[in-house]
Amino acid sequence: MTTKLTNAQIAWRAAQDLPDAAYVNLGIGFPEMVAKFKPKGREVTYHTENGILDFGEAPPAGEEDWDLINAGKKAVTLNPGASFFHHADSFAMVRGGHLDVAVLGAYQVAESGDLANWSTGPGSVPAVGGAMDLVHGAKQVWVITDHVTKKGEPKLVESCTLPLTGVGCVTRVYTSLAVVDVVDKRFVVREKLASISLDDLQAVTGAKLAVGDTIGELNVPEI
Repeated sequence: MTTKLTNAQIAWRAAQDLPDAAYVNLGIGFPEMVAKFKPKGREVTYHTENGILDFGEAPPAGEEDWDLINAGKKAVTLNPGASFFHHADSFAMVRGGHLDVAVLGAYQVAESGDLANWSTGPGSVPAVGGAMDLVHGAKQVWVITDHVTKKGEPKLVESCTLPLTGVGCVTRVYTSLAVVDVVDKRFVVREKLASISLDDLQAVTGAKLAVGDTIGELNVPEI
């Protein structure tokens, strides 16, 4: 496998595409890292499903206020004007279509846009949780993930074999090798690392890759 992006670099790349004035939910775990990389001069309001709107980066170690946590029980900071509300009100925002983007992790993404991100089978977590609301309540669903599993198996596949979180919901995938859109039930490559050929990218992808007019170069800073 060629050199690939780190999780921080994938999160940075996704953050660069967040629209100005967007309301964005960051999923538990890896997606929380996106909050560190909000582009300067761009207003992005982060939402957490346990009831905070407009939280900021994680506080420095030793300066946590454990009354201020996100849905993953990680300490957060607040931006001026941040607000708190009941869990039910938070899900009313999600289900009411008030979020512009949800950024989530994934075990598998199908070329149809189906997402599997909550269970790897027996012995996994017992329920899908709020992700099932996010994938159908947010206007766009972005996935950030390594391109392959730890065993080297493709995460971008023709159809998901793991329990689904949502059907036809993913709009874009940021991986360790490429940026891929889901368009008309197919994967369309928008950017890829210069160090990997399209054939090599296809070899580690479990579904046919389509190409638009051009493929941009996936450039990220050292983080």
